[in-house]
Amino acid sequence: MAIEGARVVEHTTPMTVGDTGFIVDRMGQDCAPLQFLRELTQNAIEAIQRSGGGEGEIIWDVDQDYFDLTGVYKLCIIDTGVGMTGDEMCRYINQLSASVHEQSLVGNYGVGAKIAAATRNHAGLIYCSWRDGVGSTIHLWRDPNTGQYGLRQFQLPDGTFNEWGYLEDTVKPRQIGDQGTKVVLLGNDEDANTMQPPENAASPSRWVARYLNTRYFRFPDSITVRAREGWENPRSDTDRNLLRQVTGQAAYLERHKTASGTVPLPGAIARWWVLKDEPALSQNTGYVASSGHVAALHKNELFEMLGGRGGVARLQQFGVIFGYDRVVIYVEPDDGSLTTNTARTQLLIGNEPLPWAEYAATFRENMPEEIKGVMDEVGSRAMASDYREAIRERLKQIADLFRFSRYRRSKGGAAVIDPDSAAGGGDTSSEPTTKRPRSGSGSNTTGGRTGSVYGLFLAGGLPGEEIGGTPDLNVDWVTEADGTRTQGLLEDRAAVYRADQNLLLINGDFRVFTDMVNRWCKRYEKVPGARATVEAVVREWFQQALEEAVFGLQALRGSPEWTVQDLSDAFSEIALTSAVMPRYHVDVAVKRALGAKLGTLKERIA
Repeated sequence: MAIEGARVVEHTTPMTVGDTGFIVDRMGQDCAPLQFLRELTQNAIEAIQRSGGGEGEIIWDVDQDYFDLTGVYKLCIIDTGVGMTGDEMCRYINQLSASVHEQSLVGNYGVGAKIAAATRNHAGLIYCSWRDGVGSTIHLWRDPNTGQYGLRQFQLPDGTFNEWGYLEDTVKPRQIGDQGTKVVLLGNDEDANTMQPPENAASPSRWVARYLNTRYFRFPDSITVRAREGWENPRSDTDRNLLRQVTGQAAYLERHKTASGTVPLPGAIARWWVLKDEPALSQNTGYVASSGHVAALHKNELFEMLGGRGGVARLQQFGVIFGYDRVVIYVEPDDGSLTTNTARTQLLIGNEPLPWAEYAATFRENMPEEIKGVMDEVGSRAMASDYREAIRERLKQIADLFRFSRYRRSKGGAAVIDPDSAAGGGDTSSEPTTKRPRSGSGSNTTGGRTGSVYGLFLAGGLPGEEIGGTPDLNVDWVTEADGTRTQGLLEDRAAVYRADQNLLLINGDFRVFTDMVNRWCKRYEKVPGARATVEAVVREWFQQALEEAVFGLQALRGSPEWTVQDLSDAFSEIALTSAVMPRYHVDVAVKRALGAKLGTLKERIA
């Protein structure tokens, strides 16, 4: 501390990092396995944009020099950007949060490639960069003796050691003129083939192009991005060994759409596409996400993309129940506090995840007509359940067991209701209570509510009145044969309940159902056309079992022993599959119903 006149000047000793290697490894665990592709590509884009004209190319390829010398395939990225001097590489690459860009909490953090790439390439990243025609190189690695990340020193031609050295032009890629950079990824050991995709990477033969296309919405118009595929084939075999142009998802969606548009959301906008009904959607092209999915969009990058079963579930959350393999939705938030986590794998608003449930609810309420048309087209092929009324009539007989009574808000109503139990939603919350006057501190009430003093003033709900009737439940059977179910959705599962839409989806291909159908078809094999009747009866009784499970679980809402998560688990695919495993009573009911429709088996034998 120093004193300058009447003012006290205090000094702070900056915080340092005791074990940088541990910190880097720990941050690397937060990165997605292929995140390094994005980080190095983004560095290349920004290097080109700083190069003056802003035009250039980025190429992911085999490092041919390394292969010629060692016979080992190493992945590299080449860009024609501004390049770096040896001193600049030491400064920017060997400092954890150093960057040529201005750092901020909503922009560049200066840690991307160093974290995402170095932690997956312990043998190192070799940077070769040219500035004003002069080439320099460094080698960032994880020291096998100390576990620390840093620059591996070179022995220079004069016998001295340094962190960087000059390069001969014989190793300069042909794409690079006076400036540009090549980064070679060595993997975790010098013999590693880094052209091979990491485990579980999508489209292994096109993994680099696939990842970049699904990570970027579009690239700047003045920058061309390409990625090598078929590298193990001879270079002369240009049909298989080729550099594929990487465009981002936008080009594919625009080329294969039948309709597109936007839907305003709270603090965001949803961009949507309806894709053509063409074989490529089901076969998948491999280098893009060519069928239905959902993602977040920010600054022409895609985050939190969900495809496969996760994508179907989110599309259904957005109200796309049928034809989901043809619908793509990108939500683009416009909140001023939008940022990403440090690993750039997730968008955050006020340091919180995106409000996907709110986005989905608004989209459902404003569903585009073009998407409705696809849903109607595909949904019309689903089997209609003309036995729904029969189920409703049977369940009315045991309505008191499920507490089926429904209520609507009424200013002078004698009941106190949960707003979620109003007539429109089919939600069966706890039974209403008769209203009673609020008691003050001098009341004769017995007992009291736990919690803060304001617990004495909690309202039981809203005033309402009973309107009677059984709850409504939307039920759809889906199968691969009629196009309402794609492979992966409810695979070997009975059903799932979407509470936000009061929708029960039942898998008509589930083996418990088909086994029961086949069992009774065999018994009525001498009855022409019996299968359609058997299938309808079997579905009717299994559907009733599932509806009873849903109604019974809904009645548990409001119980302190049943949390929101508990009920979500109970409505899951696995839980509802368990609900149809007892088959004795269903079999008895099917036997009785088929006897009435097709004649008893004794009659058939006679």
